[in-house]
Amino acid sequence: MLSTDQWATIRGLVAWLDSENGRSQQEITLRILKLTEEVGEAGQAWIGVTGQNPRKGVTHDRADVADELCDVIVTAAVALASVIDDPAGHLNVKLAKIAARSGVDA
Repeated sequence: MLSTDQWATIRGLVAWLDSENGRSQQEITLRILKLTEEVGEAGQAWIGVTGQNPRKGVTHDRADVADELCDVIVTAAVALASVIDDPAGHLNVKLAKIAARSGVDA
């Protein structure tokens, strides 16, 4: 879960994107679609860790995968903060529901 300081950074990133690109429906769509790019990069890094592509061999390490997964998290948080006023609260509620379904303490 993101801390208060991390959400402040996310809000800053959203404000920066808003000032550069606006926040039209098209811009929000692109912020959401950016997730697919980041997820693809995480998958590509994992393939590089496993050496699954025999032509390329091992090209990445777990730190590369972690970096890409962080990009996914930040990109998702920016998209969330672009479509709802209280992204932290919304995430907390959603996380509690997921935890309750899985029997994990929230």
